[in-house]
Amino acid sequence: MSAAEPPVLEVRNAVKRYGAVLALNDVSFSLGRGEVLALLGDNGAGKSTLIKCISGAQAFDEGSVLVEGRERSLKSSVDAHACGIETVYQDLALFDNLSVAANFYAGRELSRAEPLRALALMRRRAMTAEATEILRRLEVNVPNPRSAVGLLSGGQRQAIAVARAVHFAQRVVILDEPTAALGLRETRNVLRLVAKLPEEGISVILISHSLDQVMQVADRAMVIRRGVKIGEAIPTRENHDRIVAMIIGAEGAATTT
Repeated sequence: MSAAEPPVLEVRNAVKRYGAVLALNDVSFSLGRGEVLALLGDNGAGKSTLIKCISGAQAFDEGSVLVEGRERSLKSSVDAHACGIETVYQDLALFDNLSVAANFYAGRELSRAEPLRALALMRRRAMTAEATEILRRLEVNVPNPRSAVGLLSGGQRQAIAVARAVHFAQRVVILDEPTAALGLRETRNVLRLVAKLPEEGISVILISHSLDQVMQVADRAMVIRRGVKIGEAIPTRENHDRIVAMIIGAEGAATTT
């Protein structure tokens, strides 16, 4: 990101309350174009609350969100989609009984109920062809895009959810623990896919409990604890202990590198 170019996404002084509980307290951060930002913290730190508000599933009580320098109101997922923000949650939101191609366009089909059956068939073929091309470009190994998603492995399902988000995202993809419950080989494949997203012009917010994985793919790590941003660091071996200290709350750990 050049000095004159605004961040793709910027959150300023975000506050979120659930009754008497302060889930986010004056959290600010920015995300550059083509950057992979890791969001770290223990369970209950506020990570999920933060991404839900950016995704439009919830709303900040205070603070603002800017997309490419312009303040935007994200009151629903529709608002987030309109800003080019897509989120892949841990449940993936895939339909096991539908094909890979059908899952790509679920809720955003190229056609609705068409009066002409031939035209509807042509559009289904177009969706299959487009989904196949996206998977090929992202090097996602799915033998047959017409296969039901329920027959695929966990890694393939995760890759499909990420590829779908990339297809519809214009700016940002948020990934919530994308390697959870995956084996070693499938984890490597998903991380390879995450590292490839900036080549597609996509910025990434990655939630992960694995610092080793973060060091493989992230450009920067931000730590949240008890709803407060503790600090940032470049995720390198040299900064490993410093980042862990921020996560667990060791005295004097807050830093920005």
